[in-house]
Amino acid sequence: MRSRRTRSGRRSALLAVMGLTGGLLLTSPQSASAANLIKNPGFETAGSGDMPYCWEKSGWGDNDFTFETTNDAHSGSKAMKVSLTRRVDGDRKALITESADCAPVVTAGKQYDLGLWYKTTTPDANITLFRHDTTAGWQYWTDLKTLELRSSWGQATVRTPEVPAGTDRITWGVSVYGTGSATTDDYTMEQVADPVPDPVCTGTAEQCANGRWDVLPTRNPVRSMHSVVLNNGKVLLIAGSGNSEEQFNAGTFTSAVYNPATGSYKVIPTPKDMFCAGHVQLQDGRVLVMSGNKAYPVVGGHGYEGFKDSYIFDPVTETYSRTNDMNDGHWYPSATVLGNGDVISFGGLREDSTGSVTAELFSQAEQQWLPLWKVNQTWSYWGLYPSMILMQDGRLFYSGSHVFGNNIPGTGSAIYDYGANTVTQVPGLQNKDQRDQSASVLLPPAQDQRVLTLGGGNIESNPEANRLTDVIDLKQPNPSYVAGPPIPQGTVDLGNGPQPETGNQGKMYVSAVLLPDGKVLETGGGLHNRANPVHEASLYDPDTGTFDPVAADPEARGYHSSAFLLPDGRVMATGDNPGNGTWNHNVSIYTPPYLLKGTRPTITSVIDTEWTYGDTQRITVDRPVAKAELIRPAAVTHSSDPNQRFVDLPLSVDGNNVDLNVTSNPNLAPPGWYMLFAVDANGVPSIAKWVHLQGPQTLSATDASPHVHAFADDLQGKVTGPGKKRTSQKVAPTVSGCDRHYGSINVCVPTDFPKGVAKTTAARCSWLKKNDYGRLEVNGKDDPLGLDPNRDGLACGKADLRRR
Repeated sequence: MRSRRTRSGRRSALLAVMGLTGGLLLTSPQSASAANLIKNPGFETAGSGDMPYCWEKSGWGDNDFTFETTNDAHSGSKAMKVSLTRRVDGDRKALITESADCAPVVTAGKQYDLGLWYKTTTPDANITLFRHDTTAGWQYWTDLKTLELRSSWGQATVRTPEVPAGTDRITWGVSVYGTGSATTDDYTMEQVADPVPDPVCTGTAEQCANGRWDVLPTRNPVRSMHSVVLNNGKVLLIAGSGNSEEQFNAGTFTSAVYNPATGSYKVIPTPKDMFCAGHVQLQDGRVLVMSGNKAYPVVGGHGYEGFKDSYIFDPVTETYSRTNDMNDGHWYPSATVLGNGDVISFGGLREDSTGSVTAELFSQAEQQWLPLWKVNQTWSYWGLYPSMILMQDGRLFYSGSHVFGNNIPGTGSAIYDYGANTVTQVPGLQNKDQRDQSASVLLPPAQDQRVLTLGGGNIESNPEANRLTDVIDLKQPNPSYVAGPPIPQGTVDLGNGPQPETGNQGKMYVSAVLLPDGKVLETGGGLHNRANPVHEASLYDPDTGTFDPVAADPEARGYHSSAFLLPDGRVMATGDNPGNGTWNHNVSIYTPPYLLKGTRPTITSVIDTEWTYGDTQRITVDRPVAKAELIRPAAVTHSSDPNQRFVDLPLSVDGNNVDLNVTSNPNLAPPGWYMLFAVDANGVPSIAKWVHLQGPQTLSATDASPHVHAFADDLQGKVTGPGKKRTSQKVAPTVSGCDRHYGSINVCVPTDFPKGVAKTTAARCSWLKKNDYGRLEVNGKDDPLGLDPNRDGLACGKADLRRR
């Protein structure tokens, strides 16, 4: 029997078995046939112990249970009955034995139709799968279907996701995780027929292989660095002052709503400077916007300042309304939605330019920011836009992606447990102090709990951005980042036109976008602090762990750029704000190769757009599909969208009717509006339908999915609890990597020039000229970079270059 020790506290109800039957030497996989792959599917053959041949007991936790081979059968004379008479936590399940003789052989990339007959007296029973990885051994795979209450025999069918690479066998059965019983009989498992051949591509050969970028004829009217996809398919583009001191001083704060259906923009009155705020979609589809810019830096005085104000944008009325204030200012805050709909926020700069150590919690129930005494505090400084990703048990994973300068002390990555109020360091992140404006994303599907971090640099020291990628599997008991493949190289403009990248040159300001075919598009970037755009894009395949270079965005996409998925399956990219203070108002649209493979499937109906956890929801399609998923709409800024996720929906297929099995764990899919995609066997997605996920059906939000299997549960990194209460963290006024002694406030002369630029007036001025900085007045009497030797108040003048 499997067993697993559990942690104490709130999380105990969310943990389950990860202990594995060891010592099995499996034979080489054989080809699957169309016949039933289950041995002893009706329990008619007795085993050597008290379980039928090829079946074993499994489960975990504090509960009273029985396993019984009963004569109350669907067919034949035997059936299996699993009962729980008392439950504090955990589950019990009868599974196919994990052995070479019993566990069905599977083929990577294939799908399998599973079926069984059952009766239940509990709503808390689920079809559960495990898989055997040829390297890592047996491990939990997924929960596929919640069984409905049935007093008489009924059949349940479900289709598996594609078998992951490296998997040669699977085992499965029914788990019972609530008091009551499940009686099962007559199991079936058949391999799904191979998909039809690829259709003829509708574009050029180059487009069919690498996709296509189009620059739209209508330009973005605002200097937006925040992009939020709304539940009506439109896009909220927030600029505030747009990193323009002139607009700030004039009180000109803007947003725009873009309508992809018409290609039009509507400029929206914006009440405050939401430049570098945080934002996230609430459960009802409205957008919570937190903090923003109270003041620009003053030479010789304060740095950027964040205000305490918070607003909600309503997609219906397209207006902002104010909430109560936060407890602290947070310029560049994180924003992560939790499984109960609350929003947690960390980091950023306070109203006095110091770093905020205050954790903030917006209550979904109360619709307000909670007072400080109601929010657990560790008094930790997480930096600016720290990437805090919700894990399947409610903890947060800080991936190490952030904005500006060095990472946090320690390993640069950590697991934060809000309930226990502890922070545990996680090892393995490469070059932790050069992951400034890297991108981190929870890889598809969210059930796999793997995070990819890619690229980055350092605003303060200004090295060449890197090609590094790191992948972490949070299902492991003591997870650690491992190095992934390097980002493919593109071209970079160093002032003498586009040239191929060489050596270890990579990019910061990376955008990473989850696509409905299960891949990740990484695009955009620059080699240095607000300079030297890199033109490169590629598709990362989580199944193979490889990059495939594709067409690159023709527009520069560096600082203040963003890219995000539209409901029609295309990707939109906006913005670019180089150090000379200019702004790129051109908008690019990427058409991935999957949209050039002929006719796409259509979701012809969604029976119910209001979904609850553990539901089975029916849709109809116009032709066969291989998978379906929910993708949370983007709320992205500065390479950061920690709420982005792709949630697999296991299928039960009956002709054009497809039943989708919704996760019962709100931590995997926090409540809110999602884009529902159906994808055919060639990876071609439908246009998305919008569905609203909320409210657990049979489980409370704090005890969701108790059959989730334990992970990240034997952490061996350094653990810290709440520190001494303090006001803030000291932060240098040059945190943005800009020396404000030169030019207007929206111009960024780097505090540290790129490697290879000599520390002379001539070399620095030459670099500034190549990057189109234009006339630079000296602010005040100081000239720390030596750009005004003749002290006439004008940097890099002709007289300055003659003197040095």
